[in-house]
Amino acid sequence: MIERYTRAELGAVWSQRRKLDTWLEVELAATEAWAQEGRVPADAARAARELATFNLEAVAERERITDHDVAAFVDVVAASVGEHGRWIHYGLTSSDVLDTALALQLRDVGEIVLAGARGFRDALVERALEHRETICVGRTHGVHAEPTSFGLRLAGFAFEADRNLVRLERAFESLRVGAISGAVGTYASVPPRIEQRVMLRLGLRVEEASTQVIPRDRHAELVGAVALAGAGLERFATEIRNLQRTEIREVEEPFGRGQKGSSAMPHKRNPIATERITGLARVLRGYAQTGYENVALWHERDISHSGAERIVLPDATIALDYMQHLATKVVRGMTVHVDRMRSNLGLTHGAIYSQRALTALVDSGMSRDEAYRVVQAAAQEAWDEGTPFAELIAEAAPELELDLDPAPYLRYVPELIARLERLRET
Repeated sequence: MIERYTRAELGAVWSQRRKLDTWLEVELAATEAWAQEGRVPADAARAARELATFNLEAVAERERITDHDVAAFVDVVAASVGEHGRWIHYGLTSSDVLDTALALQLRDVGEIVLAGARGFRDALVERALEHRETICVGRTHGVHAEPTSFGLRLAGFAFEADRNLVRLERAFESLRVGAISGAVGTYASVPPRIEQRVMLRLGLRVEEASTQVIPRDRHAELVGAVALAGAGLERFATEIRNLQRTEIREVEEPFGRGQKGSSAMPHKRNPIATERITGLARVLRGYAQTGYENVALWHERDISHSGAERIVLPDATIALDYMQHLATKVVRGMTVHVDRMRSNLGLTHGAIYSQRALTALVDSGMSRDEAYRVVQAAAQEAWDEGTPFAELIAEAAPELELDLDPAPYLRYVPELIARLERLRET
């Protein structure tokens, strides 16, 4: 992912240095496991632990000769150890190192991404509780429907964020597996007990059947969960973008001191953070497709997944981390124009209370179809002509007493908002 969207903490986890550090962790754990087995001299394992090192430039230079990244790395590390360097990578194949090390990186990635997902959810919960009684108009098809609570609207996003958090937790947990099973996963060159010792030391589980690689459905589940979390962020971002439109102006993104909305028009305060989220969500869906394409490999293994994965896994998680960070800032800092919400309730001159009038007429004995037509005519005239809906209904049904107050629409909102307390406990 380009530097513009890479936050430092996660960028460090996906750095070339960190990747090769995890390779070294796996190699040393394997050497020590072999020493426990008695196949590698104990002195060699100690020497490897004390002396093994590498230089990024040296590895890159060696790869230009070998045209094989793991072989180049092994050559450089083995040389750093000296005479005992011959035991580095003993009995292993490249994917034993690559996939197990990738699991270590993804474990660290998960800690950062999950913390961001949790922070976004928690920010939504807090603002939802703050605005539980803030009345605004609900919209369906982009058209005024009935009154609702802005807090309830945010609660919907909070519960979605929680579901995305759970999906991400499950996907990252599924990837806490490694494999040290040899060339085609038969353990012909390295017995299962070596694998078990290595995974115990690294804090990973053993892949049940690795062929030569960890099955890529695990990685596809992650990029799928990332894309779905991105879609949830996009749904929230789209709502804020719509509510910030000049004609609505019920909510605005934070706008910092010294910030400029337009190079040409000084009055502009554009929803640029939520627009960025929307755009990057599209990228994540493309990465998910690539993740699914990577599942089907030839026989025990090919490398058709490798090049794509080197892009998709870092970029998808880096982008999601950035999007979550932006969205959390928007939630915490957004300006909610409560008065504007109240004002917008009256744009249809009371027509949004049409269902209440319909129900009242049916209760009074009128057939539903007749009541619907009476109310529809009054509502459309109120909307088109600006005549108060209550006056038109009073003319059409003088005997009807109709209270057009938005408060009753929110009578069950406290019960719904109370469900947020469950999220505060997780």
